[in-house]
Amino acid sequence: MLWFGPFPRKTPTFPTRDEFVRYLESYVSKHDLRVRCGVKVDRIDRAAHGWRLATSAGDRTVRKVLVATGQDRAPVLPDWPERSRFPGRLLHSAEYRNPREFRGSDVLVVGSGCSGMDIAGDLIQGGASRVRLAVRARPHIMLRTSVWGPNDLLAAALQRIPPPIADSIDEFIRRRTVGDLAPWGLELPEEGTFTALRRDDSQPTIIDPDVAEAIKSGRIEIVAGVSSVGADGVQLDDGTTMRPDAIIAATGFRTGLEPLVGHLGVLDDQGMPRYEPGIAAGLYFLGYGKGTGVIGPRASRETRHLCRELADAKGSRDRQPVASLGGPRPAAQPPSARRFHPVGGGGALSMALASSVPLSLPMTGLSHDSSCPASGSANW
Repeated sequence: MLWFGPFPRKTPTFPTRDEFVRYLESYVSKHDLRVRCGVKVDRIDRAAHGWRLATSAGDRTVRKVLVATGQDRAPVLPDWPERSRFPGRLLHSAEYRNPREFRGSDVLVVGSGCSGMDIAGDLIQGGASRVRLAVRARPHIMLRTSVWGPNDLLAAALQRIPPPIADSIDEFIRRRTVGDLAPWGLELPEEGTFTALRRDDSQPTIIDPDVAEAIKSGRIEIVAGVSSVGADGVQLDDGTTMRPDAIIAATGFRTGLEPLVGHLGVLDDQGMPRYEPGIAAGLYFLGYGKGTGVIGPRASRETRHLCRELADAKGSRDRQPVASLGGPRPAAQPPSARRFHPVGGGGALSMALASSVPLSLPMTGLSHDSSCPASGSANW
């Protein structure tokens, strides 16, 4: 939910994509912000009085730039040297749309994160003949909802108490909701969920009850991790060979910031922004710190801090624009651009947002350009 914009009454806890699009369009209209679509930002360079943006609509100079394209923007496929010779279909989870094209197929899903679990469950419901889930790293499992409501809200509260206590509460809830999946090949790590989260930001895998039941019933088969993919099919870490019709690799993402700002020396060796004072005055990154995901309480603090910093910046009342680039992982729509005109804080700032879907940014409103794509499948 965006600031100053509650969802309509009777909206379900987890809105469909179409419901969320309607919410964004209503938010745009209510707060009267200009939204411009169809502009791609390719590169950011230093300029005499700020930053120069090379875009598909020509160059533009701005005082400040906010990059919020997300940690999970560029899909990553494992380095399987012979993967091009695989006789079936191989795709990343970012390319997955719905299960219709896999009806009647034998599908191997690689990866035990949220995407892998969701896609495996979707394939079973959509009529795939066989679904196997390749698991190498044992995941921490958390049910999406429980009798207490959405579990991400509970998880956010548990992050505020000592990890050993939070781990004990989490384990109790998991036993009562998910149960023990070890007999079906999905063993949990010995270390608790919140201890791992506190130490290295290791996020839990969020699943729906029907996915847990599909694992227990054998409709989703848990197999070993994938060691190689080639002309002869798939080789697993335990030596098993299989020849699925399709492989869906839910194997993660990178920020994909290198073409945009890699030449500025602001990224570390993992492609993440380096948070060092004075490294690039006027260039901001939002949403790349640890714990800024759905259950990360740092997210709201980070956005509020940045909002105050921009509002208090000298010259924030003038009309020279501040650019904001953002958007989540690739979606069903082609990349587009949004133009924001946030109102508040005693002044006006123009902001351009390059994205595939609008972001929840700390501003009072948006306005919509009719050229923005708004239709799409409710499967996402």
